[in-house]
Amino acid sequence: MNTAVSTATPYTIAVVGTGPRGISVLERLAVHLMRDTADRRPVRIYAIDAVEVGAGRIWRTDQDDWFTMNTVIGQVTMFSGDPDGGVARPGAGPSLGQWLADQHPAPDGQVTVDEDDFASRRDYGRYLRYVYRTITDELPSHVRMIPLVAGVTSIRPGRAGDYVLTLDGDRELPVHKVVLATGHPRNDPEPFDQEMLDFADAHPEVSYLRGDSAADLDLDVVRPGSTVAVRGLGLSFYDVLLSLTVGRGGSFCGDGDGRLRYLPSGREPRIVAGSRSGLPIPPRGRNQKAPNHVHESLFLTKERLTAIRARREAESGSGLLDFNEDILPLVLDEIRHVYYTTRVRATSGEAAALDFGRRYTTALRTGHGEAALLSIAGLDDLLPLDLWALARPFAKEHFDTRDAWRERLLEVMRADLDEAELGTLDGPLKAALDTLRDLRGVLRWAIDYGGLRPHSHRDDFLNDYVPVNALLSAGPPMARAQQLMALMAAGTVEVAGPATEFTTDAEAGCFVVRSPQVAGSAVHAEVLIDARIPRPSLHSDVSPLTRQLLADGLIREFVNVDPASGTSFPTGGLDIAEGTFRALDGEGRVHPGLYALGVPTEHVRWFTQIGNSRPGLATDFTKVGEAVARDVMAQRAEVMAQAEATTAARAESRHEAVLAGRKVPSLG
Repeated sequence: MNTAVSTATPYTIAVVGTGPRGISVLERLAVHLMRDTADRRPVRIYAIDAVEVGAGRIWRTDQDDWFTMNTVIGQVTMFSGDPDGGVARPGAGPSLGQWLADQHPAPDGQVTVDEDDFASRRDYGRYLRYVYRTITDELPSHVRMIPLVAGVTSIRPGRAGDYVLTLDGDRELPVHKVVLATGHPRNDPEPFDQEMLDFADAHPEVSYLRGDSAADLDLDVVRPGSTVAVRGLGLSFYDVLLSLTVGRGGSFCGDGDGRLRYLPSGREPRIVAGSRSGLPIPPRGRNQKAPNHVHESLFLTKERLTAIRARREAESGSGLLDFNEDILPLVLDEIRHVYYTTRVRATSGEAAALDFGRRYTTALRTGHGEAALLSIAGLDDLLPLDLWALARPFAKEHFDTRDAWRERLLEVMRADLDEAELGTLDGPLKAALDTLRDLRGVLRWAIDYGGLRPHSHRDDFLNDYVPVNALLSAGPPMARAQQLMALMAAGTVEVAGPATEFTTDAEAGCFVVRSPQVAGSAVHAEVLIDARIPRPSLHSDVSPLTRQLLADGLIREFVNVDPASGTSFPTGGLDIAEGTFRALDGEGRVHPGLYALGVPTEHVRWFTQIGNSRPGLATDFTKVGEAVARDVMAQRAEVMAQAEATTAARAESRHEAVLAGRKVPSLG
């Protein structure tokens, strides 16, 4: 190696948080460094994670294997390009499904891994670690990756546009660029949390567990045979459910008629769960889509939204959109088109579906002839596709007994499982709901960086649409619903009912869970678990790093402001510059080298919690990692030129000091 190069000041980059978002940046940085064969000046990359470098907290590899992903393995990759016949490397590597198949070679050509299976979070963490090792193994000789298991407690500006990180409160690390990919936060207690915590403090015999990843909850406080109340029926609910059943020695087996039966260990608690809807998050349909499947939007298109924005600008002086008026009707048209066309395909064949699809497109665009067309196609007796009715199926129902409620819930769950079995292309309902996932990209384009009117962003989108969208499109594997039904049949689990209330009984010294729509539903519980992941909220985040950055004015909350009306909505997300993902400071100035992506920026951008790309597609996940890596590398020459000039100036100062007999200044 050239001596001048090896002794030069390295270009230093710190990636804080090495879950999927951090790994995506490292992978794209590696691609740029491998391609740049002309500049061989040293580069030093610090991969920093407080839990596990290469996997992060949520995907760490020491967690139990019943915590699963909710995306099939064939649709998951962390490489920005597909395998190309060469060695796996940044820019070209296997999907999660391909990697798992390599880990479990099949004898005699048999298939042991199905690309439509769901992996455990632990296995995904192992895959992330594999991607990380691939990155480090393929780095050029002038690039060094340094893993650090440490918590970053502060980041402060240096003297020349650089930054100084404090690790674990005492060690300092100077770097030129910092990428924040810190993932899911832990927040201050909300009023409900504080009320439950205070009750638990006053009654030592009960416990309240605040929302977090189930792998990080202290479930040992739940005693065998006790009653535990669970708030929330989403994805984390299933994690808690399995931890308290399978995690305690229980198991599932077939009962001979295609259903599951639960075999208890005797160490389970009694579990009573509930939520606003009373509906456990429905499973996704049986996957029939190829990893690179792309839904071609007919209604929710960038062209249509651009025209609507231009009209808004002309009418009001502001191009901000109203979600319910401008976007939601297009979303509903899109999924209704899939819903009815899929049914025609199933009953009458592809040619009939194509003809119907063309006619139905015209009817929806013109607003004329829809009812007649549905009747001619024999679809007028098909239940209308109503997202809110699907998400709140029991909203207007009351039940005289808990048994009546239980039978009604099982009726809905069984019908939904039947729909799920039809698949994501052949089943009208699940095909339509899976389309909600396909529309995320266009929605982001319209909504991100304050694309909505502030009140519509908060009320129509975040508070109304997003929960419904998440419930209907981001569900678990079908097996989870089958397992829940088996646990209900065994008497281990009970769903309290719609509009579930979680309160306390001071006289009894217990928590109380009940549904006002189910007579006699009140149950006392010794433990209450909030099985919901905390929403990102910058000012509620208890991280010492976040609090320091806010206190020092180095970051700020993104506030959606409508310049025409002056209305605003503080979103709770970390404000970033569009395109580069550089953080904005308290005065709105763009940092020269502090970047943020992923969950902390939620509400500036939507659905940032997604943790993978898809094979064969340039997804938003990969594009964000590339944008950050490209901007970091674009500044390399300028930063190193400044560093070399500073070094030369210090050397000259040292020379003059020697001649003058003064104390020699440090070159550090």
